[in-house]
Amino acid sequence: MENVHEYASYTKAQQLIEWKRYKEALKEAEHLISQNPEDPNVFALISHIHLLMNEYDKALEWSNQALRRNPEQELAWFVRVCVYYETDKDRACEDALQEALRIDPYEPQYYFLQANLYNKRGKPHNAKTALSHALEMRPESPLYLAALSYTEALLKNFEDSARLERISLQYNTESSQVYFYLGLAAGERGEYKLKETYMRNAVRLDPDEKQYQDEFLEALQQNEGLFKIFLWPGKFLRKMKSWQILLTWLVAVLLFRPLLILFIVLYVLSHWVTKAIVHVKVFGWRRRGI
Repeated sequence: MENVHEYASYTKAQQLIEWKRYKEALKEAEHLISQNPEDPNVFALISHIHLLMNEYDKALEWSNQALRRNPEQELAWFVRVCVYYETDKDRACEDALQEALRIDPYEPQYYFLQANLYNKRGKPHNAKTALSHALEMRPESPLYLAALSYTEALLKNFEDSARLERISLQYNTESSQVYFYLGLAAGERGEYKLKETYMRNAVRLDPDEKQYQDEFLEALQQNEGLFKIFLWPGKFLRKMKSWQILLTWLVAVLLFRPLLILFIVLYVLSHWVTKAIVHVKVFGWRRRGI
């Protein structure tokens, strides 16, 4: 009878999590642990709730408690990986990912996070491989498709990037993360108006996410007429290979040095002018801190 009661409480906590009623779920889980103080599954459940509440220190502490009782508790490892990822502890995250994948090689989110770390380190080929694994397990995930669209754009495979974008949109159900990655992909392809649209949607759905805000402001800046003039050569550079870009740069330095210096000066000036214009348009005439 006691086991039935515990199962019902555990199920209730899970349901509350799905409804995003995290404080109530936490109370239910704490009641469970008072009944069974050595159950690693309950410790992992509490760690997961703290993760969803963005309480990363508590999430890590409870996951550690779970792993002391069961070193291969899958949910506890998932929480540990996510905490390190969300707090930008990349080295710790990579190490945790290796162990988490050993324990649960069929969790697609691990490959998605791994791909993001690869892209962060400038290794889009490795990121593409990781996302391929994620999509093997969840082929209709709009988030993984959007992330792959961004990765293909980094690899300068613009047609594949645009194709994946269209597929992702077919499955997307108003996800801020999906719009964010599609915006990054559009930006890499030089489609700044489209990037602005996607980032606007990301901010609309999650207005408190600073990374979305920053990318949206950058997209607005890239669509300012003055700044677009200086971004125009980038459309050609995106289609060139690395050695071609280097060769073009050397030729420009040797033959057009005064014009190149003038272009760089004007580019920097336009960057800060348009940044100020966007700030005024979005926030008005306000000094920072007021």
